[in-house]
Amino acid sequence: MNKIIYITCRELKAYFISPTAYIVVSLFLLIAGGLFWLEFFQPVSTELSLRGFFFRAPLFMAFFVPAVTMGLLSEEKRSGTLEMLMTLPVKDSEVVLGKFFAAVALIGVVLLATIFYPITLSRLATEGTHLDWGPVWGGYLGLLFLGAAYAGIGIMVSSWTKDQIISILVSFFFCFGLYILGPLSNQISGVLGELLWFLSSSGHFENIARGVVDTRDILYYVSVSAVGITVATVTLSARRW
Repeated sequence: MNKIIYITCRELKAYFISPTAYIVVSLFLLIAGGLFWLEFFQPVSTELSLRGFFFRAPLFMAFFVPAVTMGLLSEEKRSGTLEMLMTLPVKDSEVVLGKFFAAVALIGVVLLATIFYPITLSRLATEGTHLDWGPVWGGYLGLLFLGAAYAGIGIMVSSWTKDQIISILVSFFFCFGLYILGPLSNQISGVLGELLWFLSSSGHFENIARGVVDTRDILYYVSVSAVGITVATVTLSARRW
């Protein structure tokens, strides 16, 4: 466990000294914030909400998380530092988990930076309007689990290549693919539509964003994360053979 914590701290430090991370985070906050404030100045009903923000956030995450994870293993492989890391008394799974937790921690920090959106809504609410905090906390919880699932995919793809550009593009392909299955499922009826919804990352997020925390939705995100972590670990282990 100490080794995982050490690698997590090492990766977080690398994030905060990298200009790329600041650029990616700034772009996410700028775009998300711009859309939030555009909706903020629209006429409101008696109930304030962040539905617009949470409706678009999963799509932003499909772009943002691959940018966060693209260099977790691919850059280490390109620079040759991965071989040095693998010579240390550390398991492949510990390396992958440490990097995964670092990516999730960064995602959590970025989401925390947007907490002033609901605070602003609640503070500036006029008489007769109110903000229901249940869906707000549900939405943030859903985004964190969604980000973790995308991080699992990102670290898996990053373990396949030395090229960060390939890593971000392939990760985005997988993340966006899971996202778009939700809207597609609404256009298809029957068993196929239900299957697409079950596989979609956006479909499961919609439930949590409404304030309904279903263990099946949580299990979906945990499973996607676990698959990504497992495949990345197996890929690293194959380098020893």
